[in-house]
Amino acid sequence: MKKTSLVIMAAGIGSRFGGGIKQLEPVGPNGEIIMDYSIHDALEAGFDKIVFIIRKDLEKDFKEIIGNRIEKIAPVEYAFQEMDDLPSGFTVPEGRVKPWGTGQAILSAKDVIHEPFLVINADDYYGKEGFKKIHEYMVNEMDEAGEMHDMCMAGFILANTLSENGGVTRGVCSVDENGYLTKVTETYEIYKADDGMHASTRDGEPVSVEESQHVSMNMFGLPAGFMKELEIGFPKFLANVKEGDLKAEYLLPTIIDQCIREKRGTVRVLETPDKWFGVTYKEDKPTVVAAIRKLIEDGVYPEKLF
Repeated sequence: MKKTSLVIMAAGIGSRFGGGIKQLEPVGPNGEIIMDYSIHDALEAGFDKIVFIIRKDLEKDFKEIIGNRIEKIAPVEYAFQEMDDLPSGFTVPEGRVKPWGTGQAILSAKDVIHEPFLVINADDYYGKEGFKKIHEYMVNEMDEAGEMHDMCMAGFILANTLSENGGVTRGVCSVDENGYLTKVTETYEIYKADDGMHASTRDGEPVSVEESQHVSMNMFGLPAGFMKELEIGFPKFLANVKEGDLKAEYLLPTIIDQCIREKRGTVRVLETPDKWFGVTYKEDKPTVVAAIRKLIEDGVYPEKLF
């Protein structure tokens, strides 16, 4: 059977989390973190290898809290996303404090990924369905030899991905009648109020969204050849960053959207009814702990995960 990897992006600083390392917050009854549940679901679905993308300064804590445990049950590789890991000719602008986004994160793992891979965020709980559907697509349908990138993604319903404690960022998707992604727009500060849904562009301009829309949660199934796309695109992105823009990010949904528009790739949307939850804000943690407890009570997970 075709080999597949799970790639977990865990290098984010977690500024909205109050400066803590939100990816390492315990939420399960035995100190499990959200990543433990994602890894459990991925291995159950058939993924062969785990790749953690972290920062060098997180390495010691990360391995103590999760990495060393996971190495006992699955092959593990590490990649390091650093702000100054840039193509030749580029330097970090003075005042920049964060790495360059999800596109750079995946690119940092180019030396350890040689097979189709599923990308997820470290601090998001996705449910089991997305892992099963994406693994099945990768193994049985993904065409790695074609000229176009054959990709897939878990299509979550926007209403199932909101936080009660503030706005969230989502890739809002348009999907055609054949189940393929036609457009994905990174959309910010999405929240529900008494007067309906609210959202904005990166520049703060209001935009319209609907609760029933598909959204990307950065849960993309990608062929190994997509690394070349990221490698070619990163210097082009950096060359177009405006002077003084210290927050510009090389974002996976934006890169994939460009691939679709320029007819260099297709994305099959695999709808999942699962409800997302995650620790975007400190106030989210009790909700996540309660949700995990409910899943254990319902028999979805054992009391002791591994």
